[in-house]
Amino acid sequence: MKMIDSGVCAAKGFTANGVHCGIRKSRTKKDLSLVFSEQPASCAAVYTTNLVKGAPLKVTKAHLADGQAQAVICNSGNANTCNANGIEIAEGMAALTAQALSIRPEDVVVASTGVIGEPLNLAPIEAGMPELAAGLSADGNQRAAEGIMTTDTVMKEAAVEFTVDGKTCRLGGMAKGSGMIHPNMATMLVFITTDAAVSPAMLQQALSTDIQSTFNMVSIDGDTSTNDMVVVLANGMAGNAAINAEGPGFSAFMEALNTVTVALCRMIAGDGEGATKLLECKVTGAANEPTAKTVAKSVICSSLLKAAMFGADANWGRVLCAIGYSGADVDVDRIDVSFRSPAGSVAVCQAGAGIPFSEEKAKLVLSEKEIEILVSLNAGDFSATAWGCDLTYGYVKINGDYRT
Repeated sequence: MKMIDSGVCAAKGFTANGVHCGIRKSRTKKDLSLVFSEQPASCAAVYTTNLVKGAPLKVTKAHLADGQAQAVICNSGNANTCNANGIEIAEGMAALTAQALSIRPEDVVVASTGVIGEPLNLAPIEAGMPELAAGLSADGNQRAAEGIMTTDTVMKEAAVEFTVDGKTCRLGGMAKGSGMIHPNMATMLVFITTDAAVSPAMLQQALSTDIQSTFNMVSIDGDTSTNDMVVVLANGMAGNAAINAEGPGFSAFMEALNTVTVALCRMIAGDGEGATKLLECKVTGAANEPTAKTVAKSVICSSLLKAAMFGADANWGRVLCAIGYSGADVDVDRIDVSFRSPAGSVAVCQAGAGIPFSEEKAKLVLSEKEIEILVSLNAGDFSATAWGCDLTYGYVKINGDYRT
């Protein structure tokens, strides 16, 4: 398996495009994206657990009842959430897409991202659809990735090439996410495509399993969005024998999926609103996996720890504090903590107590753009990783006037 330079167009038979249709005021920003598969595809999805859900999620869930889809339509700039006519608008987006592509509306995944509670008008989407559909191409992945961005500062794409049943397969994805990220079952908007042949049931199993150690382990600000959704489409055009059960083929597919989702997780965490640093908390030596995950997520979610990382302050007590209130059953007198980055590593805590360390070296380590927070619980063989970012003045600035 190898990483390749692409996104949702990496797999055979997938095309994409992104345009500015007028939902967003700035004409320099794309606000409507489309992904299309030449062949009907197996499709699986997971959704936010927030009780307040955007209308597109409800429509998409109904459309995917048969485990099939052929296109994804997504707008940015408006979440189409908490709108009285939200379902009507989401269904309208699907109908416009289906008409432009000559497919069934039920085979269209609908997604929206942006401001909550603002009415969404179909007129700009209808006006932009001809250009959007006509511009579909095998190199349109970047335009599509740009069209789903809101406060994101960079496009987020990743892709891999792998082998199943002697056939070369590809899997690629794009994501948007910078704020309002604290998932449970899904996070942000993520669209993944593959030309591997995978049954809807096994595709759902793969996705539902993978997110537990990837997207569910990302947190930017502790807020679970109303529009979070992760979707995977598999059109089978690579020609492998269909993956209908667990086995070598399913394992290879799971590895490919995980490679892409981990890459997207790191991109999302590193591009958190106002962020200057990617934080990666690696927990080892846990008695069981749930404990490892709970500890890693608690550390990465600590506002005090995030603020300390912004200031390059090796305030390791905040790591212990976050572990202590996490609810995990750990022996605090056995915990070791260290910080690591391209500038080196520094141990700051052993057996639950502070140890002498160079503040100057710690400052250098924590001044890098990517920082690892290493926690050893010294109680077993299980591990987990969580991703987040530092908490900066920029986060408050962005969210202080996000709507206006």
